[in-house]
Amino acid sequence: MNPTTTQRRWLARASLASILAAVLTLGVFAGARTFGLLAVGLVGLVLVAAGLWWSLARQGTLRVLAVALTLGAPVWVLVAYTRAHLTWVAVLAVALWLVAVATGRAALVRDADEEAAAMPEHPAPRVRHPVLIMNPRSGGGKVRRFELRERARSLGAEVLLLEGRDGADVTDMARKAAAEGADLLGVAGGDGTQAQVAEVAAALDLPFLVIPAGTRNHFALDLGLDRDDPSKALDALRDGVELRVDLGSANGLPFVNNVSFGAYAEVVASPAYRDDKTRTALRLLPDMLAGHQGPRLSAHAGSVEFAEPQALLVSNNPYGTGDIAGLGRRARLDGGELGCVGVRVTSAAQAAGLLRGRRAAGLVRTNAAHVVVDADQDRIQAGVDGESLSLRVPVHCDVRPRALRVLVPRHRPGVRGARPMPDWRHIGRLAVGRGR
Repeated sequence: MNPTTTQRRWLARASLASILAAVLTLGVFAGARTFGLLAVGLVGLVLVAAGLWWSLARQGTLRVLAVALTLGAPVWVLVAYTRAHLTWVAVLAVALWLVAVATGRAALVRDADEEAAAMPEHPAPRVRHPVLIMNPRSGGGKVRRFELRERARSLGAEVLLLEGRDGADVTDMARKAAAEGADLLGVAGGDGTQAQVAEVAAALDLPFLVIPAGTRNHFALDLGLDRDDPSKALDALRDGVELRVDLGSANGLPFVNNVSFGAYAEVVASPAYRDDKTRTALRLLPDMLAGHQGPRLSAHAGSVEFAEPQALLVSNNPYGTGDIAGLGRRARLDGGELGCVGVRVTSAAQAAGLLRGRRAAGLVRTNAAHVVVDADQDRIQAGVDGESLSLRVPVHCDVRPRALRVLVPRHRPGVRGARPMPDWRHIGRLAVGRGR
């Protein structure tokens, strides 16, 4: 049984208290003897933490070295403190540190409605002619900065550069590549470009490779890929597994993340959104919700009706319950349903409260396989995977369960359980009641 939010906050506080107690134990008893002995203890705790991380997040030789570090650091500290007749201090400090790690990890376990098993992995298909489409402008030039073109070619992939600015070009390129014998299609670019090629791959039942070379790379986040180094996604070509994930559509347009309406769509249309999506959304959304003057929306998601929402978000599988702006993670991408969040608020303060995860009467949330969005206008603005588009109403949003075969590296940082160490910043926010 997963802990409640209140229990998780107390676990976070216990974790921080254990860290403080470990440091104070060293400071009071070792620091009183010599600052050198105190430094040995503090460095030892850091080395144990690093060893725990690397031993589970790395493979091969690096894992062996990490295990040696995890075991060797406490021995080094113990020997130094034994010589100073302070063995019990070293043992107590290490024990308190392990308690901090254990309670910290327990604090970050999600509530039962957000927790889900990892998506099942399937053996990777044998690929002989992979074709990767790369947008050299995406993400401020990540294709060039991470040498993605050269790395892909060294692994036997054909690389096509997306030089044009017309969004239809990437779809044409993918179809032509498939017609010429490509048995895998991939994209190094943002989520909007990913979705267009994913649509072609799904229609032809070809495996699809995601290379997170965009700005936020939300789809890659939920696939567990390393967004800090997009070149690591190419490891899937030599040691990969296949995930079968859902693909959304809005009036026939594919989306891998979400489609937004109302105030959400206004945020997406902001010029600043492309450069800093998360910060722009948090800065603009409260005022846009409170002062929204756009078309009057309505929506039906299964049996749930959304009456004149100021903002509406339809996602390819639901986001966590504390996330109303599509800025967080989805537990999985193969649930066969859309997440739908509608917001109607009366003030900027109430809107800001919603963004911090508070439940309110103005928030309606549900899941459904089909969502219909209508308005008092013939066309409405929508944000489709971060691209601002005009769609004819009613907008029909659907999900195709497990329509997309995604090839990912076998070892990737975002897989559940791959990161043994807690996120201490998150624990700090949770301890003071600001996180979930």
